[in-house]
Amino acid sequence: MPVIKVKVRTNSASSSLEEKDDGSFVASVKAQPIDGKANAELVALIARKFGVRRAAVTIRAGAGARLKLVNIASE
Repeated sequence: MPVIKVKVRTNSASSSLEEKDDGSFVASVKAQPIDGKANAELVALIARKFGVRRAAVTIRAGAGARLKLVNIASE
């Protein structure tokens, strides 16, 4: 089960997930960081990128921060 490091930018014009040279990711999400909406959009974005169900993606650390550690479970 890989763990990835993701830096999140909220209130973006479009949603995207880009891998950086060091293996970490930068995610831009449309949602605002209110009531977990940005985290929910991030989970959906990562699930789509890695071809897994949303239930297989969990935020391991940093749920309230811009820098997050995300687990991706193999199905």
